[in-house]
Amino acid sequence: MRFSQLQDWLSWQETLHSSEIDMGLERVRAVAERMGLLQPEAKVVSVAGTNGKGSCVATLELLCRQRGDKVGAFTSPHLLHYNERIRVDGQSVEDALICESFERIDQARGDISLTYFEFGTLAAIDIFQQLNVDVMLLEVGLGGRLDAVNILDADVAVVTSIDLDHQDWLGSDINVIGREKAGIYRPNRWAICADLGAPETVADYAHEIGALWVAMGMSMNMEQHSGHWDFSGVTSEGEPLELYHLPLPRLPLVSVAAALQAFALLDGHLDDEVAKVMTQLELPGRAQHINVHGVEYILDVAHNPAAAALLAEHLGSLEPATTHAITAIMADKDRQGVLKPLLSQVTHWHVAELSHIPRAATADQLLGDFTELGVDAGRHGDVASAIANTNAVAGDRVVIMGSFFTVAEAMAVLGGQVSG
Repeated sequence: MRFSQLQDWLSWQETLHSSEIDMGLERVRAVAERMGLLQPEAKVVSVAGTNGKGSCVATLELLCRQRGDKVGAFTSPHLLHYNERIRVDGQSVEDALICESFERIDQARGDISLTYFEFGTLAAIDIFQQLNVDVMLLEVGLGGRLDAVNILDADVAVVTSIDLDHQDWLGSDINVIGREKAGIYRPNRWAICADLGAPETVADYAHEIGALWVAMGMSMNMEQHSGHWDFSGVTSEGEPLELYHLPLPRLPLVSVAAALQAFALLDGHLDDEVAKVMTQLELPGRAQHINVHGVEYILDVAHNPAAAALLAEHLGSLEPATTHAITAIMADKDRQGVLKPLLSQVTHWHVAELSHIPRAATADQLLGDFTELGVDAGRHGDVASAIANTNAVAGDRVVIMGSFFTVAEAMAVLGGQVSG
């Protein structure tokens, strides 16, 4: 074996390919074909979207496990440990399984160069096949059409939402972005779009290729009420499906609705147990609540305006409290667009440095953003320092948001302090 330790494999993968991101399927598909990974016996669900992909996968994962399926879930990025990306029946797989899979990939690839993400995608599919899962849930990393996940023909393909993000790679034309994400759809396979405002290019592509189209506002709908919500969709036989008075989950409702629809199209039976699933739904770093000595911490990886608007909506639904917010955001994001939706929900702002992350905006850049927005903010050396110096007291709320890196640092600090 080239390496015996997972971290050694990952460090090597980061330097193997000429660029961190290399959109295209030829190389990764060639390796997958050599490994016999392209026609899995398991059902496959691919999930693309600007926001809400992880929430959709988490909901589907719980629904399928409740049915008794053995479920493999591949998501990215991770927060604390690489293993979080590859789960079987809700548990991160062990280092040894990943290292063994990396070795199989390394042997099969020959002189084909692969990116870090492509290695991870192949490892997930390989491990799921080795462990004979019944369902594979695959989250698209970037875009859709040219993402490594798209080497498999999904039985059900879901687009959760479409907005501007990763513009250096996907561009700033929402119609083009929509068509890229719709690239996970397949002829005569189920194609779900949960975004009510999706550009027409998504439906156009689905119809062009003859996908089985299920869209929010058409055959799929949801309605939120005070304290509950209703869902309607279709079964795999085309029969109407209706669920009423479901508990409101903590995850984005459109993602949960998309998961319910996808589960139904996998011939899942949606019954009274769905209400129990709604109450159990949670995902680290997505409106995650942690109580430490009476202070309510809310961790959210929101890093684009649409995700920040969802977080603001969540905060607005809570009981009023003095609210501190700690943020660190990547320099290439629409930073002011991320901050604006939250301004009315936050009492005191705190800026943290992520000096070890080259892509991160500096504290000076973020303070400049706040100045332009007409808001004062405190400055801290890192996330840990910001948490220690917010002066929050019992009954206060502390929101920590802006990137996966920001939330990961907060989780590392708060993990040993949780009081309930």
